Amino acid sequence: MPADTTAGLSRSDRAKSLTAVILSAFGVGIPFGIGYPLVSLVFESWQQPNWVIGLAGAAPSVATLLLLPLVPSVLSRIGAVPAMAIGCLISAAGFIGLYLSRDVTVWIALRFIMSAGLTLPWLIGETWINTVTTETTRGRIVSLYAASFFLGFAVGPPILQLTGTTGPLPYLIGVFSTLISILPILLARRLAPDMINKSAAGVRKAFALVPVGMTAAFLGGVLEMSHFSLLANVAIASGVSGERSLQLLTVLLVGGLTLQFFIGWLADKVSRSGLAFALSLAFIALAAALPLCLQSPAAGAVVVFLLGGIVIGFYTLGLVIVGEQVDAGDLAVANAAFIMTYQVGGIIGPGVAGLAMTVAPVEGFVATVIGFTILAMIRAARLNRRRSRQRAA
Repeated sequence: MPADTTAGLSRSDRAKSLTAVILSAFGVGIPFGIGYPLVSLVFESWQQPNWVIGLAGAAPSVATLLLLPLVPSVLSRIGAVPAMAIGCLISAAGFIGLYLSRDVTVWIALRFIMSAGLTLPWLIGETWINTVTTETTRGRIVSLYAASFFLGFAVGPPILQLTGTTGPLPYLIGVFSTLISILPILLARRLAPDMINKSAAGVRKAFALVPVGMTAAFLGGVLEMSHFSLLANVAIASGVSGERSLQLLTVLLVGGLTLQFFIGWLADKVSRSGLAFALSLAFIALAAALPLCLQSPAAGAVVVFLLGGIVIGFYTLGLVIVGEQVDAGDLAVANAAFIMTYQVGGIIGPGVAGLAMTVAPVEGFVATVIGFTILAMIRAARLNRRRSRQRAA
């Protein structure tokens, strides 16, 4: 069981500290939500080939994967608040650079650098939330943090719909949102937890610390990115109109945000590993029902709403399990491993699902996401048993 890391904070100070990092997560999510579609739309207007657009889309994930193993050391050297602030400043400067440049190579390089910067507040925010929260409320608090981050991500595309991509406004909003995310953590800097990395394990070994949590991260990445990228295509292949397919994406996201607190509440009431398996079974049932329900607007909306809650719920629950099972000194490296696992899942999932859809546009997608879920359940069960035997020895 993790050490008590909240003993130095009063109840009021703990609430202020948690509020600060939850608000900051919303601001950090917005540049992610703006950056991806902005680059794709601008490159499309520049008549860039699809492989270049894909390369630009992959650059942020590559940057995150490369930088994450270094973040625990950076955190130990300069502290949580300075590291988060520096990361946000890098991202804000990147938006300015994007507006000033019209060179494709520069844009891809800037997207890499911006995402490297945002990796700092992303990882540190997760470590902060798991360090300060208490065990009895961990699920609910982490669910609020995850919902705040994904809400920020979700408002990015609507912002671009309102502002367009040709003027300075989307870039200024990107700068402003990134900078404003620093304000809560600066105001709460004296309430920042001690997050000095004391782990003897590197990021590679950290994967074995929480097998169910890491599996939930991987599955969350696979399912989130697969659904966000391909659900509209699946709906259209089922005979749904283009307009309603986009509405289903909105329903998916609303379900994801709305149901997180309920999943967090459950995580505080029942076995968290057991809940992960229960969510997996529920997802399999809903995914199998999806092709049958898409023809009915009401039934399709209900199924997609519930699917949204579960696919984002894996991320939330995995993060809760990390906080529950990892000691305070190992949290930074464990969270780095968690985000890396999530990113790898987000890269693999859409690629495999898209390939399967070339054979069977609807059934291929459903078979892929269900297959990944079953494999993840088997893998998590085996790793969990092995971990239990090692701890008992």
